[in-house]
Amino acid sequence: MDYNLHFMRTEAPLLAPVFRSDGQARLLSALLLGADELSVTELAERAGLSYPSAHREVARLQDAGILVERRVGRTRLIRANHESPLVSPLREILSVATGPAVLLAEQFARIDRIEAAFLYGSFAARMRGVPGPAPRDIDVMVIGEPDPAAVYDACDWVGDAVHRPVNPTILTRSEVESRGSGFLADLRANPTVTIVGDLPWQ
Repeated sequence: MDYNLHFMRTEAPLLAPVFRSDGQARLLSALLLGADELSVTELAERAGLSYPSAHREVARLQDAGILVERRVGRTRLIRANHESPLVSPLREILSVATGPAVLLAEQFARIDRIEAAFLYGSFAARMRGVPGPAPRDIDVMVIGEPDPAAVYDACDWVGDAVHRPVNPTILTRSEVESRGSGFLADLRANPTVTIVGDLPWQ
């Protein structure tokens, strides 16, 4: 699954400056928080990196003993090295810094009638590289007609996992449109991170 985190920043991520770059944090998130094993091509897609950049990051992390690989034919499959003492603390840091996008995507995939969902507000801004104070909570817009209880339960679960409250707003497509172009223009003018589907102005 592509979480649409195709950022241009290469400096240390604002939400987790302990990592060398945004790309490194996203690549590790894909493996430590998401799938158990991915090819380098799949990692590049999920992390929003070019293949050469993903290849270099994988090599660095293998040298550090954090990632290991196995070969199936000509394909290199990469996974976390669970024998490394660094993997567990890295997973904890990533769950707080980049986990909301990954974990919400996984949770929302289980809920019917979600047409689109995206992060907005201060957390999305920090993910997009906009400087500012550390966010206290996470705002997520859900568009469609899902079971509200399922959405709130999913957000509560993710909030517990990432140690920040996750605040969902649920609107139908017609409710979004009825709020007028100014509402959409305001959302469009500010940073967002897509979780499910397409943004309502696309």
